Amino acid sequence: MQKPWLKTILATIVFCCLMMGVWTIAPKTALAVNNPELLPLKETPIVDLADFLPDTQEEALIKEIKDFEAETGWKLRILTQYDRSPGRAVINFWGLDDQSILLVADARGGNLLAFSIGDDVYELMPRTFWIELQSRFGNIYYVRDNGENAAIVQSLETVKGCLVAPGGCNVVPGLPREQWILTLVSSIVGGLICGFAGISRKEGGGFAWQWVLIISPLWGILFLSFGIGPVVTRTSEWLPLFRNIMGFVLGALVAYLSPLVAQINISKT
Repeated sequence: MQKPWLKTILATIVFCCLMMGVWTIAPKTALAVNNPELLPLKETPIVDLADFLPDTQEEALIKEIKDFEAETGWKLRILTQYDRSPGRAVINFWGLDDQSILLVADARGGNLLAFSIGDDVYELMPRTFWIELQSRFGNIYYVRDNGENAAIVQSLETVKGCLVAPGGCNVVPGLPREQWILTLVSSIVGGLICGFAGISRKEGGGFAWQWVLIISPLWGILFLSFGIGPVVTRTSEWLPLFRNIMGFVLGALVAYLSPLVAQINISKT
């Protein structure tokens, strides 16, 4: 029986690989039709056609969105749909412009979330940010465990925080446990490769620095780019970083000392 965190890791990998296609398809699909009759007569920042949001939560979100727009000028809008979509009608209904962010929640696809972004927003959050945001909060395992409303609220709170942050966000803040496990595994594998490269090819030759440097692009990418980079860019906590560094060191020591341990065992035999 697969563990829940393993399923989440697999889902994250799959969504990261396919999200470029989803990114280009999902918003176009949501806006490909034109059904203004599905929209309410009174303007509201949230149109919950799929009933994902409880009434009290929807009212609180509407107030937060209006207050945020009044304070910052950024226009946040939420559309949930299931069977039918208002499509292009939302553009005129909300007056979407370069400072608008439309969150579309549609349970019919593989990922719950899709975004339509104004041009000014990309100056603060690049396209890769929105791909990661979709895969983190919109994947089927997160929605199954937390609900559609939590996925909508968490993604919206993340966007609001990045809009007011100095310089915006290049990546989604926060380091989920599943993502940290991937960085730890990458650090350990990088350490193993570094340790094996350091084993001397000559008897009594000492640590093989030349081979370590030759193979440094491989273990460096695994340790620095995939092991350390995602941690330091998403959280200021020192514990995940310390664990990854220790994982690299221990992996290198185990790999480097493995021939010595094998030789001792053979001698005893």
